[in-house]
Amino acid sequence: MTENGVTIPPEAETFLIDLESNAKTGILVAYDGDFVGLMGITDPLKREAAVVVEGLKKLGVHPVMLTGDNWRTAQAVAKEVGIEDVRAEVMPAGKADVVRSLQKDGGTVAMVGDGINDSPALAAADVGMAIGGGTDIAIEAADYVLVRNNLEDVITAIDLSRKTFSRIRWNYFFAMAYNVVAIPIAAGALFPFTGLQMPPWLAGACMAFSSVSVVCSSLLLRRYRKPRLTTVLQITVE
Repeated sequence: MTENGVTIPPEAETFLIDLESNAKTGILVAYDGDFVGLMGITDPLKREAAVVVEGLKKLGVHPVMLTGDNWRTAQAVAKEVGIEDVRAEVMPAGKADVVRSLQKDGGTVAMVGDGINDSPALAAADVGMAIGGGTDIAIEAADYVLVRNNLEDVITAIDLSRKTFSRIRWNYFFAMAYNVVAIPIAAGALFPFTGLQMPPWLAGACMAFSSVSVVCSSLLLRRYRKPRLTTVLQITVE
């Protein structure tokens, strides 16, 4: 407004700072070259936001806030939800640059967003999570869609991913157990010492059992139940 010759009263500037400090975005209104008013708008925080952020910290996740809002508004919102790392006044392309910067530091980056401005960062992240009620562009750019529009599902996605990787490791163990133990026995490794040898039918049965054990282990994921936030908040990461 100043660049267009509109004079902003000192009390309006003070009120603007107060709005931004209370997590509101201030909008200055001018008509015919004269300042006529000021209003503040805000997007209410999701009721579960602060608890989810705390839960992510308990899981060892470092939360970062990326926003195009000004610094005062961003810091006010971040304070409400408990986020210390804030990047404000970031353009859409800049959000993707921040994601790449975090990746270069060696981290696995997940991005949660719902708007057109978030789509470049969602595409750049290792894991993009779009809010189900967001724009189509954001949903198409994401890997996960939080259909219920509930941020608690972010914790569910992370927990399920970790349990899946854990199950994969167990499957490798079951698959390798036969190769490490049974194959040498089937080849007669113990015969010179003990006279013990494995009949072909038993070797085949052991191989079948190793495959069945992997399948049964994978099927256990069907019993997965999402964690309750009260349980997550009691987790201590060593």
